[in-house]
Amino acid sequence: MYLDAVVKIPEAKGKITYRTKGKSTYVEYEYERTYDKERKYTNVRRRTIGKRSAADETMMQPNENFLKFFPQTQLPQEKDRTSRSCSLRIGTWIVLRKIINEYKLPEILERYLPAKDVGLLLDLAAYSIIEEDNRAQHYPAYAYSHPLFTEGMRIYSDSRVSDFLNSMDEEVSAAFLDDWNEERDHREKIYVSYDSTSKKCRAGDLRIVEKGHSKRNEETDIFNYAIIYDTMNREPLFYEIYPGSINDTSHLKCTVDKAKGYGYHRIGFVLDRGYFSRDNIHYLEDSGYSFIMMLKGKADLVQKWVLENKGSFETRRANNIPAYGVYGKTLEKKLFATDKKPRYIHLYHDAGLEAHERGEVEKKINQLTDFLKKHLNQFKDFGAGVESYFELTYDEDAKKRSGKGRAEEAQAVKKFVYFEEKVPIIELELKLCGYFVIVTSEKMTAKEALEIYKGRDASEKLFLSDKTFLGNHCLRTGSDESLAAKIFIEFIALIIRNRMYNYLRLEMKEQAKKSNYMTVPAAIRELDKIEMGRQLDGVYRLDHAVTKRQKSILKAFGIDEGQVKYRADEISERLEKGI
Repeated sequence: MYLDAVVKIPEAKGKITYRTKGKSTYVEYEYERTYDKERKYTNVRRRTIGKRSAADETMMQPNENFLKFFPQTQLPQEKDRTSRSCSLRIGTWIVLRKIINEYKLPEILERYLPAKDVGLLLDLAAYSIIEEDNRAQHYPAYAYSHPLFTEGMRIYSDSRVSDFLNSMDEEVSAAFLDDWNEERDHREKIYVSYDSTSKKCRAGDLRIVEKGHSKRNEETDIFNYAIIYDTMNREPLFYEIYPGSINDTSHLKCTVDKAKGYGYHRIGFVLDRGYFSRDNIHYLEDSGYSFIMMLKGKADLVQKWVLENKGSFETRRANNIPAYGVYGKTLEKKLFATDKKPRYIHLYHDAGLEAHERGEVEKKINQLTDFLKKHLNQFKDFGAGVESYFELTYDEDAKKRSGKGRAEEAQAVKKFVYFEEKVPIIELELKLCGYFVIVTSEKMTAKEALEIYKGRDASEKLFLSDKTFLGNHCLRTGSDESLAAKIFIEFIALIIRNRMYNYLRLEMKEQAKKSNYMTVPAAIRELDKIEMGRQLDGVYRLDHAVTKRQKSILKAFGIDEGQVKYRADEISERLEKGI
């Protein structure tokens, strides 16, 4: 992120280098040099601190790294951003303000941050929710047309935002999470959903960013981000960030330990199939935690249970779970020989899912068949994905080509001449279509297990909102401090936005109808149409009455038209008095 300012390139002898990419020249600063005695090699660590000016080669446009390495440098006067739009969009802000005060977020944050910084932090969270963006350079444009939580609704520049992100101590987020979790009710039994995602980070030398496999299985620079979510009370509890090279399964034990540290004893973990392992199950049990876990459909155990019970429950009305359109059956078995007690195996069959999965299997086999036909009598090797479904025959006596013909043929060793389906493998996969399995450590019915597991859908929606609606699919940051601060602000935004989602969901449930404007993104777009206009006397006044649709949305949050008018007058007074 580059600041809206131009400064002289620092005079740091031997430490400034330049790197040209496309039409831009980047200024890099060497901040560390260490000698490796074993390899007899000097490791040089640099970071980009700015972009050289095209008009003057002695000047550059700095980024947030420059502020970190050269904090004493005075930035030139920036463009005037103190002027404000003549039309302020206030509807969503009024809703966010209610939720923020309901959770007492300002009071908690003011224990660890100055009041002026608390206001800016809440504004950045609101900006992330309303504009679905996290780029600091776009924040002033948002602040120009919205009410703010800062004192006097002051509009801060992007460089001030960058300074704030770089200066925030990680102790602030740690202390907030301590307080936030201390205030949750630890006496009731709750089920928590644990899920993680990978985030790309367009940054260079950050501690936590490492090469790893993203959710799309691409190897890239990422870090991992996990949320622990109370599925009963529908609240995020805490989050974790850890290096991109660590896989989710191995990290679960650390999460379990953190849950203990926050004082949660009567909880059960709701986990998806990616966390299933003998070690994880035993660690949860040894820690005194119960679990509800989906198992991989192709796991040997799952296949065994399904085939043994196939035909015994799929059409029995006593096994019907109408709310989810499935049939279920519960078994009591040990998962592993080392288990201390039996588990409860819940088998499910979904006729709609079966039809879909069978169609996908047939489509896959047909596509592979066409693919293999096209390569008959060619020199080609196939991967495990093909060989798992087909017996492939090669002409072992064919000679390796010496460069004639297509490049891939030139590299292949064997000539592919014949194939046939592995019928038992394909038929087994077809037999398993439409089935899935959930394992629980506590005794419950198949219906109860499915209801609790489906509660984790909210945490998946939380990740969707994080990436899609908070603009956080990629964090643009150049320092460890800034990254940690952005993740913390993102978590605050998730708390607020998730509360919005819950209010709207409950209202739709009461109305017994699904209105397309009662989703969070649609509600934000509609509420942002509630505006205040500045008149000739310089006073902001409500521009027009609240519409019927806006009233319906506001009702979900317990806000009526009179309260909107009251808040509008309050905003006008704050702007007039600068408070």
